[in-house]
Amino acid sequence: MSIAFSLSSEEAELREHSFLHLSLSLSLALDSDSIHRQSQFPSPLNSPELDFAPALKILDKKKMEKEAKKEAFRKYLESSGVLDALTKVLVALYEQNDKPSSAIEFVQQKLGGPTVSEYEKLQAEMSDLQIKYNELLATHQETCRQFEEIKNSSKESNGEEAPKEGL
Repeated sequence: MSIAFSLSSEEAELREHSFLHLSLSLSLALDSDSIHRQSQFPSPLNSPELDFAPALKILDKKKMEKEAKKEAFRKYLESSGVLDALTKVLVALYEQNDKPSSAIEFVQQKLGGPTVSEYEKLQAEMSDLQIKYNELLATHQETCRQFEEIKNSSKESNGEEAPKEGL
């Protein structure tokens, strides 16, 4: 299991920019005529325009932040028991003589989750219950509307003015 972390666009741009400068500098320095060129021209590696220290500090800081986040997440998984549970399940899967056709179902079953068929059954039951709920809600709303009509008509028959809606 691997966790992929992507670079932000700024980090990627900075890394690409630094890489281009570095590769250009290295290609110039390693050229077969580099000794001759270095005697005639100043070295591009000593140029103030190619100061990599700030870029390296930023990249190092970002790397350290990512490592700290990874370590904090690993500690969280370990302290909550997730690593132990997953390790036990994977060891049980490894030790199976007859490997199951679906490793994911095996893991779900060992961790206490429903199987695919149980999940589908629960989904169908939830759909049926949602339909019943919607029907009961519509019936309730209709009953409330009828109650309000009766209440308003009884007030009118008693000579009271019906309350105006919206005020």
